[in-house]
Amino acid sequence: MDMTKEEYGKYLKDRQPRSPLGRDMLRAFLVGGLICTLGQGLSLLFQNAGLGAETAGTAVSVTLVFLGAVLTGSGIYDDIARFAGAGTLVPITGFANSVVAPALEFKREGLVGGTCAKMFVIAGPVIVYGVGSSVVYGLVLVLLKAL
Repeated sequence: MDMTKEEYGKYLKDRQPRSPLGRDMLRAFLVGGLICTLGQGLSLLFQNAGLGAETAGTAVSVTLVFLGAVLTGSGIYDDIARFAGAGTLVPITGFANSVVAPALEFKREGLVGGTCAKMFVIAGPVIVYGVGSSVVYGLVLVLLKAL
């Protein structure tokens, strides 16, 4: 069976499953929005409990990292991620998931060689580039103020 490139392209296009892009975007939007709404609700709760805005923000970050880690450890975060896709990449919970998931995956290799060594496989580059870019940003600010 000889086909031209165009015929083969049409053949593949006709047989590929359709991507439910609209549904996937809606799920990501709703779950990501739900995580952000949870964060805002926690912030209001902490502020109503007497914390200042900055301290409440810190408490929200700690709480969301904790919840992300617990949900990852219990396997629930994976189910949510399968449903919502990119909606679970909201930075704070996604970061917790990116630290805990590799740690759990490599725990059978031991505490030091497995869990501790692999914990920052995914999150490590984010931390390194975040710190590095903040240093560069700080140096640029210092140089601009000196001029």
